[in-house]
Amino acid sequence: MLNNTALTKRRAEFMGMLCDGIAILTTSKHLTRNRDVFYPFRPDSDFFYLTAFPEPNAAAVFVPGRDKGEYLLFCREKDPEMERWDGRRAGLEGAIEQYGADQAFPIEKLQEVLIELIPEYHNVYSQMGKDSDLDKEILSIISDLRTKSREGTKVPANFVHLDHILHEMRLIKDSEEIRTMRKAAKLAAKGHIRAMQTTRPGMYEYQVQAELEYVFLKGGGLSVAYPSIVAGGPNACILHYIDNNDRLNDGDLLLIDAGVEVDCYASDITRTFPVNGKFTGAQRDVYDVVLNAQVAAIDAVRVDRPVTDYHEVAVRTLAEGMIDIGLLRGDLEELIEKKTYRKFYMHLTGHWLGIDVHDVGDYKIGKQGRSLEPGMIVTVEPGLYIEPCKEVDEKWHNIGIRIEDDVLVRRNGPEVLTVDVPKNTDEIQAIMAD
Repeated sequence: MLNNTALTKRRAEFMGMLCDGIAILTTSKHLTRNRDVFYPFRPDSDFFYLTAFPEPNAAAVFVPGRDKGEYLLFCREKDPEMERWDGRRAGLEGAIEQYGADQAFPIEKLQEVLIELIPEYHNVYSQMGKDSDLDKEILSIISDLRTKSREGTKVPANFVHLDHILHEMRLIKDSEEIRTMRKAAKLAAKGHIRAMQTTRPGMYEYQVQAELEYVFLKGGGLSVAYPSIVAGGPNACILHYIDNNDRLNDGDLLLIDAGVEVDCYASDITRTFPVNGKFTGAQRDVYDVVLNAQVAAIDAVRVDRPVTDYHEVAVRTLAEGMIDIGLLRGDLEELIEKKTYRKFYMHLTGHWLGIDVHDVGDYKIGKQGRSLEPGMIVTVEPGLYIEPCKEVDEKWHNIGIRIEDDVLVRRNGPEVLTVDVPKNTDEIQAIMAD
């Protein structure tokens, strides 16, 4: 569980940005997988960011300046009979003692308390459109208040969407978040190393996935950050391949894109390596082009540089490398201007990383890429994907390579959180030989 001191500070900062307003958030719903089986529950990211509360059927209300308490948590009450079937609940006492709420109420009391609180504020902050049940509840309360306005009942003047406030906060990680993400990165790195060490020709992709995720689970990562991509041979040219059911062939490459969550914070690593432990000449040539682009892009992840810069650096380095090995022909500037490189590299070089693997936060301010600031965390993941076609020599066919690391923006230069996983071809071959 995240540190309560850090959470208290986070909530205070959040409430300091509410202008004469009350803020209301709910967590995710527990969704049915099939019949009476549920998907594993995962709390809503914004809700978790402010509360760290891990249970379903919960809501948080923030009322700055309220004498009886500014942070109200609504949740399920203790119920020994239900807990025998479905697991322990924090209950109202736990909401206060374990999760730092000033006051706690049964979730069934949410509307009753909101009817009392909402008229006291000029603005109502919520995540409109995210929880239709909450939207209806708030609108019902406002509608009822308007019928009483002639009697002097106050009616809030504005609805304000919470996303901008919360997502700007989430974009800059505090020291507690960085500590957690370092832990997630190190655990994910161990999983990728085990995958390298255990992969052999004849295995199935899902068997490698099992080795990888075994390490995640054994290390305390109770959930993957996203469905693991374990893509051998031509499957590596499918960007979001998750079938993971093909046999691994001698001479092919294996691309693994996988991360683990720790306390709901994600890691995100991609490595590509030979199934038999040895790169062919063509594979090494393409791999080195991608690696050079990744190293150059990581170096561009610097304070005050636009977040768009490191993608442009990666594109230029990839295009130069493809010309050098003969995969592309023509003038470098023209190839970049016409985006000819997109035949082999069609995605951006990274994204924000945090509680969501594709984390929140604007990439542009106006029309310009926003400047990187200390505490932001990005992925850096260039790649090349060469599907069979007449224009390309057969030796390149079905080579799919991506290399991805998680990078913390710092004043003294980028810090690669996932540095523990080897990515130099000689280092990869050495670890697979051992």
